[in-house]
Amino acid sequence: MSINERVEQLIQSLQSERSDIFPYLANNNWQKGRPIYYSGPYWDNNEIAAAITSLLNGNWLSAGENVRQFEIEFSKKFGFEKSLMVNSGSSANLVMIAALKEYFKWKDGDEIIVCACGFPTTVNPIIQNSLKPVFVDIDFSDLNWDLEQIEKKITPLTKAVFSSPVLGNPYNLDLLMDLLKSKNIHYIADNCDSLGSKWQGEYLTKNAIAASCSFYPAHHITTIEGGMVSSNNEEIVSLARSFAWWGRACYCVGPQNYLPNGVCGKRFSRWLKDYDRDIDHKYVFSVQGYNLKPIDMLGAIGLVQLEKFEEIHLKRRSNKERLTKVFSQIEGLRVVDELKGAETSWFGVPIVYQNNSETKNKVNLVKHLEQSGIQTRNYFAGNVLKHPAYSGLGDPSEFPNASKVLDDVFFIGCSPVITEEMIDYIGEVIVDYL
Repeated sequence: MSINERVEQLIQSLQSERSDIFPYLANNNWQKGRPIYYSGPYWDNNEIAAAITSLLNGNWLSAGENVRQFEIEFSKKFGFEKSLMVNSGSSANLVMIAALKEYFKWKDGDEIIVCACGFPTTVNPIIQNSLKPVFVDIDFSDLNWDLEQIEKKITPLTKAVFSSPVLGNPYNLDLLMDLLKSKNIHYIADNCDSLGSKWQGEYLTKNAIAASCSFYPAHHITTIEGGMVSSNNEEIVSLARSFAWWGRACYCVGPQNYLPNGVCGKRFSRWLKDYDRDIDHKYVFSVQGYNLKPIDMLGAIGLVQLEKFEEIHLKRRSNKERLTKVFSQIEGLRVVDELKGAETSWFGVPIVYQNNSETKNKVNLVKHLEQSGIQTRNYFAGNVLKHPAYSGLGDPSEFPNASKVLDDVFFIGCSPVITEEMIDYIGEVIVDYL
């Protein structure tokens, strides 16, 4: 019996004895009174088997053959030349911006335009790399950044825009790309919430100089933790790898590490300018980096998750459509929908409570849902400039729509772990609220 077969047998045995230790089975037996989480891993035994087998069979526990193969398959699936897996989507943003700055020789203080409303890990890497975030407000019709404001914020120091569509829902990308091409400004994609979303039939990352993705359990596919940097420019990915791997200059990955003299054929050579002897290239450091490598088990899980992506995408879209009908029963409430030309792989269902009254408002609805066991989430930070960490970066009053998000906007999940029975129950809870 092979190790894979033995692992599968072990998992089935454990399931029959203790189904409660397999969280991905919980929704199959969901009953009223149990919580409805806004997201979670869409797994079965295959992910568990892949994880265990990688621990028992792998040549490396840290990033190795599984991570390398996941990078290759992810690139094929989503149309990139190269990808680099790291330990989180936040780390992906950090090393992606660092790599772009190094590649294009941007200077400290150069500007990147970003939305004032969203998750802070789109803003943090700009600051952490000594660049300047320039904020724009949102358009309340779709909660994405205001395209007209972007053009007004462009200066001679503007090098790029960093795009993060709200909950995966695309804005009019044609308008933005026409503007950026006319100004010779780069488009960077924070694709952590938008994996699989398309505009005019093409993935949102098609025109990006680089793109990030997250594999946190709430996202479209999950490897427990993990992230990806992708680009059609191989040198940018190589630089991101160097930043993520301690600043190491060596670019050998996976089985290439077994070659005695590396891919370049000169692993042991005179790499240091002021040292007149051979040195191992694996210990030559070209940038001031970090250690943001994933473990190899995450790559093994990712390979299984990729096979389910189309199913996950369709379930998210179907759940979003059904939940839109449920919440549209509430007068004064609007569920944001996609634009014509978009195919959204929804991260969540964005809800705007437009006509807050004393008794019927966002706060009361959220409280009612949470008390009924239905998880909700804010539209992330709302206006980031209202938060202590960013208070010195600008005046939050200049971005009124981003501030209004805190009063009027929230979202619930539409992930594939949410079943038809759960949606029926959410409908009952809404009727009770009414």
